[in-house]
Amino acid sequence: MAVERKLITAEELLLLPDDGMRHELIDGELRTMSPGGGPHGRDGMRVSVSVATHVYANDLGECFAAETGFLFRRNPDRVRAPDFAFIRADRMPAGSLPRGYIPIPPDMVLEVVSPGDSATDVRDKVEEWLAFGCRAVWVLFDGPRLDVHLGDRMIRSYGPDDEVDGGDVLPGFRMKLRNLVRGWAD
Repeated sequence: MAVERKLITAEELLLLPDDGMRHELIDGELRTMSPGGGPHGRDGMRVSVSVATHVYANDLGECFAAETGFLFRRNPDRVRAPDFAFIRADRMPAGSLPRGYIPIPPDMVLEVVSPGDSATDVRDKVEEWLAFGCRAVWVLFDGPRLDVHLGDRMIRSYGPDDEVDGGDVLPGFRMKLRNLVRGWAD
């Protein structure tokens, strides 16, 4: 017997009741992930707060909290939610954001790697963000280590004592990775 899979739309995803789980939509198929653990949330928040503080202090644009959905494409729909996102001011729509998921590629996203994430899943997610038009994908690993994937397919890797440079995506942002993710053992 053949089983027909039911595809859903971004609008249907948005209307799902809150079940305490995290959801993304991959080509119309609902993907459910368990919520991140304590270290994942803590580390993501520390980086997010540091970057958002810089963005707002310098009027660079808008920041979006974890689980904000971005609409990659339609028919079938694809919605991804990074741990943090930033869109430059000059790329924000005049007036207000559209209702529902954001169809604008962020300039920068942060993905915090969880213990259960496979290298293939992380690599695929980075490639999807870059193909969507994201200019920088920051991938934070335990250790700490930060890999910054750029739109030109260059990768910069930072260790605890390296100074993270926001480049032309986050002009003027500079901070040692150790300070960016305070709380990791020296």
